[in-house]
Order: sequence, then structure tokens, then C-alpha cells
Amino acid sequence: MRRAHKKQSIGQLIKKMIFITIGAVMMGVALEYFLVPNTILDGGITGISIVLSKITPIPLGVFIFIINVPFLLIGYKQIGQTFALSTLYGVAIMSLTTAFLHNVEPFTHEKILAVLYGGVMLGAGVGLVIRFGGALDGTEIVAILISKKTRIPVGQIIMMINVFIFVVAGFVFGPDSAMYSIFTFYIAAKVMDIVVEGLEESKSVTIISSEYEEISQAIMDRLGRSTTYFYARGGYSKAETQVVYCVVTRLELAKLKTIVNEIDPSAFISIQQVSDVLGGNMEKQSIH
Repeated sequence: MRRAHKKQSIGQLIKKMIFITIGAVMMGVALEYFLVPNTILDGGITGISIVLSKITPIPLGVFIFIINVPFLLIGYKQIGQTFALSTLYGVAIMSLTTAFLHNVEPFTHEKILAVLYGGVMLGAGVGLVIRFGGALDGTEIVAILISKKTRIPVGQIIMMINVFIFVVAGFVFGPDSAMYSIFTFYIAAKVMDIVVEGLEESKSVTIISSEYEEISQAIMDRLGRSTTYFYARGGYSKAETQVVYCVVTRLELAKLKTIVNEIDPSAFISIQQVSDVLGGNMEKQSIH
């Protein structure tokens, strides 16, 4: 049993390193083939590194690695050993990729194409690394450390850092560069979310209806999704009933609403975003 578990752990580690490597290389390619030659910035420490590499003779990869490493060391206890090492590995691979591609001819000098293709590749690369337990930028670590001292939410700190970087870009490279950079950052963030969460993001659905048994059976028969009952009692009516709970994909949500509406048009339906689903039986059953 221990030997099998060890083999599985080694296999998972190899898989993790492969995908972190792919993600880091993708980000390096996006930077050197699309963004940097067109003076388009990313957010965070990478954006700072691009500015510094443009105003000094030092290559981009050197700045990315040197600026990230201190924050990884400072935040080592905050983010954990595994995450810190995975991030360090990803940053190192990304820095080496940018160094290797530093003098290559860019794919395009058309800024709109650079924004679109560079943003998509950048977001996909970062998303892959995050999905497999690492990161490619120490901005979040900086934000966590500042948040502990100031009580300002991490998300707000990251936003303020990026706004500052894009303002600096406007002064150094001109307002056009700053505006292109903002769109690139937006595209990359959206693609990153898709890669991290998946195209079929999950939704949890809570249904309150006196026809709960029929609704539950219809969901299982017509959607192939299992359901769970919760006991509930109305605060106003004091009536006792069962609540139907299930998790479906975004693509199945419209069909679920139709099923419930056909059985009980007055049913109460509450839909929540689910960031992740682990364990249990989420496999789709055969539909009758």
C-alpha cells in the first residue's frame, strides 16, 4: 500500500512539474513574442520588470527572478513550502524562457493582435501554473503581507498595485501603451479563470417546492444528476417541507430551470456559484 501510494505521489509530482513547466514557458513566449516588443505590460511584478528592462540594459528574465525571489522567501511561512517551491520553479522556468527568447523576432508588430494573442497565451500559462499549485508572480504574496499589517483586503491591494504599474507605464511608454496593457491584463485574467475553473463551471441549486419528490426524480431522470434532500420549515408559514439540493454545470442550468418550472411554476430556486467540487458522486448518470 505504501509503495503504491509513493508511486502515485511521484506520478502526481511529475505531472505537476510538467504542467507548471508548460505554463511558465507559455508566459515567457507571450511576453517575448507578443507583449514586450510592443511595449505592452502585464500586471504585478512582471509589469514592474518589463518597465525596468526597458529603461536599463538588463534582460527581463533577470528582473523577474530577482524581484520575485525575496518576496517568496519573506512569504515562505504564509504560503507554505510546497506552494513556495512550485512558484520558485515556475518563476525560474519563465525567467529562463524570456532570456532564451530575448533577441527573437516578435510574431507581430500589430498591437491589437499582440494584445489578443499575447493576452490569451499569458492567461492560459498563468492559469495552468495556478491550477497545478504554483504561481508566476509574487504580487499576491506582497498583498498578503501588506494586508496583515493594514487590514486592507488582498484583492484591493493587488488592484492598487496594478493601477500604479499601468499609470507608470503611461508616463514611461505613453498613454496608448497603458491602455493596451489594461486590455491585455483583462483578457489574461478572463482566460486564467477559464483554465483554473474549467469551461464547465459548477452551480449549486437549492429548490423549495411541495413537489420536491417529483422534481428530484425529474432531475435524476432528465439531467442524470443526483440530488439531496434537506428538511426545512417556513419561517412565516411554519409549513414543513423538503429542500432539493443538487450541483449542475453551467450548461445544464437552463434545462434544470425548465424541468422545475414544468412541475411547479411557483417553486423557489436559488442558484449559487461553486468554485470547486470535490468528492461525492459528481459523475453524470445515464439519462432516460
